[in-house]
Amino acid sequence: MKWTGARLARYALEQLDIAYTFGIPGVHNTELYDELASSASLKPVLVTHEGCGSFMADAVSRTSDGVGTLVIVPAAGTTHAASGIAEAFLDGIPMLVVSGGIRTDTGMSYQLHDIDQLQLVQAFTKASYRVSTHSEIVPTLFRAYREAISQEPGPVFVEIPVNLQLFPGEVGELPKYQKPAAEPAPDPEQLKLAAALLASAQHPGLFLGWGARDAVTQTTTLAQRLGAPVATTLQGLSVFPADHPLHTGMSFGPAAVPAASNAFKDCDCLVAVGARFGEIATGSYGVTVPENLIHIDINPHVFNANYPAKIALQGDAAAVLDGLLEQLPAGDLPAFRGAAALSAAIARDKQRYQDEWLRHDSGTRVNPAVFFRSLRAQLEDDAYVVADDGNHTFLVAELFANLRSKHFISPTDFNCMGYCVPAGIGVKLAHPQAQVVGIVGDGAFLMTCMEILTAFELGLGVIYFVFHDGELSQISQAQSLPYNRKTCSVLGKLQVRGIAEATGAVYLEMANDMAVDTTIASALSEAANDRPVIVDVQIDYSKQTRFTKGIVGTNLSRFPLGMKMRMVGRALTRKVVGAPERVDL
Repeated sequence: MKWTGARLARYALEQLDIAYTFGIPGVHNTELYDELASSASLKPVLVTHEGCGSFMADAVSRTSDGVGTLVIVPAAGTTHAASGIAEAFLDGIPMLVVSGGIRTDTGMSYQLHDIDQLQLVQAFTKASYRVSTHSEIVPTLFRAYREAISQEPGPVFVEIPVNLQLFPGEVGELPKYQKPAAEPAPDPEQLKLAAALLASAQHPGLFLGWGARDAVTQTTTLAQRLGAPVATTLQGLSVFPADHPLHTGMSFGPAAVPAASNAFKDCDCLVAVGARFGEIATGSYGVTVPENLIHIDINPHVFNANYPAKIALQGDAAAVLDGLLEQLPAGDLPAFRGAAALSAAIARDKQRYQDEWLRHDSGTRVNPAVFFRSLRAQLEDDAYVVADDGNHTFLVAELFANLRSKHFISPTDFNCMGYCVPAGIGVKLAHPQAQVVGIVGDGAFLMTCMEILTAFELGLGVIYFVFHDGELSQISQAQSLPYNRKTCSVLGKLQVRGIAEATGAVYLEMANDMAVDTTIASALSEAANDRPVIVDVQIDYSKQTRFTKGIVGTNLSRFPLGMKMRMVGRALTRKVVGAPERVDL
């Protein structure tokens, strides 16, 4: 039989249960978009920018069992989408990227969009393919999908030349999609050794990353049986319930909150699950990892990359932990004997840190602790929270309690600003009945805020709390100490109300602590009417997070004495002679 390549691609995507595609139609994919419009099971979503489309696809993958999928034009569509694709690549998020391609049947050079896309995307995809015949289209898309979800997930790129999309070609019987085989089971002897280490440990701890997102039952059981504190990475912030008495917070070193740094100070055996010990997760590599490190991950390349593992267990987190729990002796383990005192200490430290923030005088602006306390109280337990990249990210990490796995997402290792607005749209599409709120700094908001037009057109009640202080605060704070001035980190005057009017969103203002409760309640009420909401939060950033203070201290401690003296001397000189605090170029 003869099918067009566009019809074959639609067939494959339907077989893969793709619910949405994100992108913009163009010369090299109009036939494919026409086919997508005829599908009864998937919906093509028009975005204002392919970069936003890639963040939407990323969010679908992070919060659901589906795989976020892009359908983009070649060249500019690919470079625009590259930030979101690369974010997915470094964060281990599955994504299917379907791009049009130039004609391969004319023999002509210098065609429109004529670049080697496979070479372009090589650095930030798991794999990339260019099909050359009609019969390759369905099997290649199936293969790309399997690669995207297998082992450590990631994005896979498929280019379909426009001539294949447009013209019919001969194909045989179309295959059905077959799920990939299960991951291999871990070595039972290594499981026994790991269980023995844990059974003899006095102060074991758990460090959980995104790879533990589907192993909440197992990690909770292990923590309770051991009586061990639990810390997470930033990306894994939601993978262990924050209301559990053994939960401590993000990271466990000098850049962690007191509950975590105190609970892990004597750790003699650490179980790291789905965590790669990256820069953010370790507070610029400031954590102290014990010699007895049991590292569990589906990707063997992460073992021993930054910290040596005593025992490395490759495999799916839930399966490995099931095996480990079977080997772990039941009954009175040494660490468990202090579990009650540990839980009480964690609770005290959390409360003291909360009180410290609540005592902070934010003047006429909004105290972050007051905001997050009210937000948690008013949100449903199954609400989704999306954070962007910036100072607000670590305020969320330290002051907001995430209760369900995969219900908090944020850009992490690629650390790309502009994520929140489009990602919130992706989450709401995947979970239309759930509350979805975004926490975004004004600098990151400026990058992608016009995508709220897409939320309005689709009738999506996403709430965006814009932390508005007029600066790129994470950077401006980092500049203040060593430079005693802020260069290119002070924003122009932003009229948030104007953005709401331009995109069809409801506009609300939160001017001070007195307005927090009522404004959040109003935002939730307005969003329930299927309309996006922008809340202009006059946030106070004057108090630094533990993360910010911790990484500054860790990095400065590594500088040679001469460099430290130079930086301190420069800052003092500028302070004495009155160098301008703000420098705009």
